[in-house]
Amino acid sequence: MRSVFLAASSSDVPGADIHVDAWMWVAFLALIAVLLLADLFLFHREAHEISIREAAITSAFWIALGLAFTFVIWALLGGAAAGQYVTGYVIEKSLSVDNVFVWAVILSYFAVPKAYQHRVLFWGVFGALVLRAIFIFAGVALLEAFDWMLFVFGGFLIITAWRVARHDNEEIHPERNPVLKLMRRVVPVSSEYHGQKFWVRIDARRIATPLLVVLVLVETTDVVFAVDSIPAILAVTRSEFLVFTSNAFAILGLRALYFLLAGAAGKLRYLNIGLGVILAYVGVKMIVSEWYHVPTVLSLAVIAVVLTITVIASLRADAREHAGSESDGGGPESTPEATPEATPEVEEA
Repeated sequence: MRSVFLAASSSDVPGADIHVDAWMWVAFLALIAVLLLADLFLFHREAHEISIREAAITSAFWIALGLAFTFVIWALLGGAAAGQYVTGYVIEKSLSVDNVFVWAVILSYFAVPKAYQHRVLFWGVFGALVLRAIFIFAGVALLEAFDWMLFVFGGFLIITAWRVARHDNEEIHPERNPVLKLMRRVVPVSSEYHGQKFWVRIDARRIATPLLVVLVLVETTDVVFAVDSIPAILAVTRSEFLVFTSNAFAILGLRALYFLLAGAAGKLRYLNIGLGVILAYVGVKMIVSEWYHVPTVLSLAVIAVVLTITVIASLRADAREHAGSESDGGGPESTPEATPEATPEVEEA
């Protein structure tokens, strides 16, 4: 049995035979550092509320950059690697949408001023990059050291797929987070925000601001989502470089996506079902990879079709609901004519 696994792990495992020179890692990390510094000190030096227009332009930039990097991978590592990268990018981007809505709940619960939201999400993304790198190398090391971990990861993804598909707008309660409870016991927290600061000194005491509490919650939620998404991408490629680069570009664009989609959670009502189908697919793909390698192009096509159907079905259902509410009395034609006497009562209400 061991020899069978070794035979399958050499050439049949996608990404296992990809060699990445050290300079590629250095160049990519330098690129990420430049992008983060430009974002923090050039484009968002002053705290301000992110408009829908700014969020749309920034989100389009990050998506274009992430997709354009496919051609860099193609030129450096070949077409097969490029296919694995873009598939991993699409998986991570789609799974991250759920993360965006969780951010919205956390920021709303703590009433974070809109001008300060970008800063806390910036450092949240920075921490996520570090944590993802650790998870990626640990995941690949486990798969290389223990062949049976392939079935563990695949089974975990299938179970997670069932939970994601069934959660159906489950309420999130940030106040129940055990990390938050522990932090409040150990670290003194001020009752109000102090600009964009995470720490302040009051009466010679160093005290955390609510913004630091929000940052900790954002990081802990990303850990939860990383546990789902990293095994999903490892089902596509075993190359640490491809997994990390696809993760990095998907995560870097999450802040802009948050400001663009934070209020659209109700419109994408079938998103959880679509994500569940994607997770189940990659879980099955990971398990059967010991006997059959599913082509990367096919995986990318399946994910694209599932996402398209999910979005279209959600938007059509939302449109039908609005049309039904208008026909039941919400539309202007069905509203009774207001009399002069009734107008003040309506305004007071």
